[in-house]
Amino acid sequence: MRLFGPVLLAMSMGISPAALAQSDAVYTSDLITSWGRAVTPDNAWQSYPRPQLQRKQWRNLNGLWDYAITAPALTRPEKMDGQILVPFPVESRLSRVARKLTPDQRLWYRRSFAVPADWAGQRIMLNFGAVDHAAQVMVNGAMVGGHKGGFDAFSLDITDYLKPGQNELMVQVADPNSAGTQPRGKQSLEPSGIWYTAVSGIWQTVWIEPVPKLHIADVRATADIDRGVVEVDVALSNWAGDTDAVRLTASSGGKLVASTILRGNRHATLMMPNAHLWSPDDPFLYDLKAELISVRDPYAGEQDRDRKAYDARFTLAETRRYAAARPDGATRDSVDTYFAMRKISVGEGPVRGQPVLLLNNRPLFHNGTLDQGWWPDGLLTPPSEEAMKSDLLFLKKAGFNMVRKHIKVEPARYYHDADRLGMMIWQDMPSGGGEDQFVAGTSQGQAVFPSATMADHVDELSRMIGSLRAFPSIVLWVVNNEGWGQFDSATLARYVKGLDPSRLVDANSGWMDVAPGVSDVFDIHTYEDRPHVPARHADRAIVLGEYGGVGLPVQGHLWKPGKSLWSYQVAGGDGDYLTRYRRKMEEVVRQAREHGLSAAVYTQTSDVEDEINGLLTYDRAQAKAKAEELAKIAAPLWQSTP
Repeated sequence: MRLFGPVLLAMSMGISPAALAQSDAVYTSDLITSWGRAVTPDNAWQSYPRPQLQRKQWRNLNGLWDYAITAPALTRPEKMDGQILVPFPVESRLSRVARKLTPDQRLWYRRSFAVPADWAGQRIMLNFGAVDHAAQVMVNGAMVGGHKGGFDAFSLDITDYLKPGQNELMVQVADPNSAGTQPRGKQSLEPSGIWYTAVSGIWQTVWIEPVPKLHIADVRATADIDRGVVEVDVALSNWAGDTDAVRLTASSGGKLVASTILRGNRHATLMMPNAHLWSPDDPFLYDLKAELISVRDPYAGEQDRDRKAYDARFTLAETRRYAAARPDGATRDSVDTYFAMRKISVGEGPVRGQPVLLLNNRPLFHNGTLDQGWWPDGLLTPPSEEAMKSDLLFLKKAGFNMVRKHIKVEPARYYHDADRLGMMIWQDMPSGGGEDQFVAGTSQGQAVFPSATMADHVDELSRMIGSLRAFPSIVLWVVNNEGWGQFDSATLARYVKGLDPSRLVDANSGWMDVAPGVSDVFDIHTYEDRPHVPARHADRAIVLGEYGGVGLPVQGHLWKPGKSLWSYQVAGGDGDYLTRYRRKMEEVVRQAREHGLSAAVYTQTSDVEDEINGLLTYDRAQAKAKAEELAKIAAPLWQSTP
């Protein structure tokens, strides 16, 4: 048998011809990134996956697992179908499987692992970066727990299910994908045009780590540059006793900036005099260490007091007692994180009567791209952190200071890289709903969902914000995109503001503006040759949430060579492409100067499957215009605002 093109490439990636011949095989193209070619079971996503809450001891479980796709009624597979490379989704080329999972099937994972001997006496946490969509987790045949939601991390305490030596870990996954109403972004079981290949199963890193029974569960640092402080909440895994305390240490370049000791599950204020502010041009970060320690009882000898009374104890006096408390014994738990001193707000701008976006109390135009975060070889999962970071590096070089992360949540390290590179993020909530629940700008009302569906959506929205709020690069939450499954957006926008008042909220990006009193921005989408001007608003900033969309097919870098391509407009060549881009950007500059436009989001960072309107090809091998030329075109944006 002679092998050609995609078949030969697939075999080089570990996919057998038999797998390609199965009726449920997914189209994967012969397009692959340079980083994808370098992926092996030993190097697949080896960085610590939770940079905003990092511990020293951990073990990565990425690599080759056994897998099977079965009917839904089985309690476990009779046999496995082969091996899959975690953390790449089962439909992707890099998974070495490339098979479709239908709503009436179940995907199973299995592997064995051992717990390091020096972890004895601690609780063992099993962590998943993300599993799409509903997961049930078993250890040594016993059900440990589950999770529903395809875009957020979850953890399970598996200590009581472990045995000496090797342990069996099994994960069962169900995913309705585009047949359901759950948040899923642009995934589709029938991909075409602006809808992409469905993604199922484990698609981010899996790892285990040891923690004490009482441990640090969350650290939330919120800067207030006007007061010169950072507010810090440290949440423990359970309630704290009088001798359970947390030591916070903020530092910069190894030098102490601020420190205090507080009772567990309490709030602290750290003074940050003459703080070094974070910005895209100067992305300065402070290190923060949180340590769980024991202290000598600050209330020892006091007889008549209620140890459980929160209101009476949460006083300045208590704060002073714990700050002066003497540590008693070794550190019980320790996590490293970081924060930035920065402020995002809406205020007075250069055009009278039109508020603009402010960073650190100064107008700053947000020049961004619509960033889908898809890859030809890994789909939702970037082939590596280096690959993921390369998009940000290109965009910075091309004159962009923001990306709108479009109805997808990235691995945590993406936001970690954005923090350090100085790239602002507008983070979308992944959209859901069915075809009859997509509303247009002319619709008379929003989508109607069952109460349980709305509750699930709100739950995933709150978990997204909770898991990402530690990253200072995120400056704005986008609640709804173009009416896709849009319901009760004003209520959701208020909810988001309540969860995170430190950031701005875009209630409706494009189409149906039904939250004027809540949304911080008025957002239109305009793909005309010359972008339309948003109507002025006296109480919120005006932005182009999407514009551009100039397509240019690059032969040798297409997802489906010779097949139908999708774009808002198609350039006639390299010169025409740059001319069209320049014309659009000149209009954006004019709107910023004359109308007080605050931001513009160009579609898009890269080609994706059928779409050819990226600044980069889908495999990121070629830019359609030099980054330096794009930066030169964008430069007047920052000359148009003081």
